[in-house]
Amino acid sequence: MPLRVTTLTDHARRIARAMARLAEDPSRAPSLDELASVAAYSPHHFHRAYHALTGETPAQTLARLRLSHAAAALAKTDAPLAAVARQVGFGSVAAFNRAFRAAYGIPPGAYRARVADRREALSEETTMDDVRITDLPPLRLAALNHRGPYDGIGAAFDRLNAWAAARGLLRPETRFFALYLDDPRTVPPAELRAQAGLTVPADCVPEGGPRLLEVPALRCARLRHQGPYAELEDAYDRLYGAWLPESGEDPADHPCLEEYLNDPRALPPGEWLTDVFLPLRARVAA
Repeated sequence: MPLRVTTLTDHARRIARAMARLAEDPSRAPSLDELASVAAYSPHHFHRAYHALTGETPAQTLARLRLSHAAAALAKTDAPLAAVARQVGFGSVAAFNRAFRAAYGIPPGAYRARVADRREALSEETTMDDVRITDLPPLRLAALNHRGPYDGIGAAFDRLNAWAAARGLLRPETRFFALYLDDPRTVPPAELRAQAGLTVPADCVPEGGPRLLEVPALRCARLRHQGPYAELEDAYDRLYGAWLPESGEDPADHPCLEEYLNDPRALPPGEWLTDVFLPLRARVAA
């Protein structure tokens, strides 16, 4: 491996350790000295190295993680706003309101109400036309395992992106997928398993953290979701509860996939696009 590539991959591994520390407990803000020590950098150089590989500062990463966890709590629980604010590390409800409004366009209480209203409307409006049967080609992914609540898989993608950036693998044609191996309604959150992956060329052999994951060609039902990732569970409810019983289709023995179609760091949550793929059994010719 050329010296420059070796050096970049070493930096990526070190930055990934700092990102993992940030993701361990988003309610806590590690000091600059702590993050630099975890990454084996001098505090004088850590910020520049972090930003060069991730495209954001550690403070921006932490804020994004906090608000992602907050959106999930608002969408899926009835916890009071003050409790949600404390859970994700805000010192006051006022500070939480300001940060959430800046990112999501509305305050957290209004967001929770909108999610509930949208969920009720979607349950009544889902039609067969919302879902497309599509053939997903074979995928060759560099993948990282994620264990724990599915809402936390973004941290695995952060580390994966740093790994790929160091190797020049973040290209216009790169696609980003997650595979979800368990049902979050029946498996305890701490035991949930998922895989975060991005496509890599045929000559790339992942090392230094990710492993190669080859996904076979799949016939799938595809439903496109626009909006925060915290609301993706609604897409599954629509697929399984409204579309599947009327479709005449049977699920295949393969986990569902999600493909993330745009960059959540560059766009507001209301513009995030995700394709949810439900693998289906092959049709038997009559």
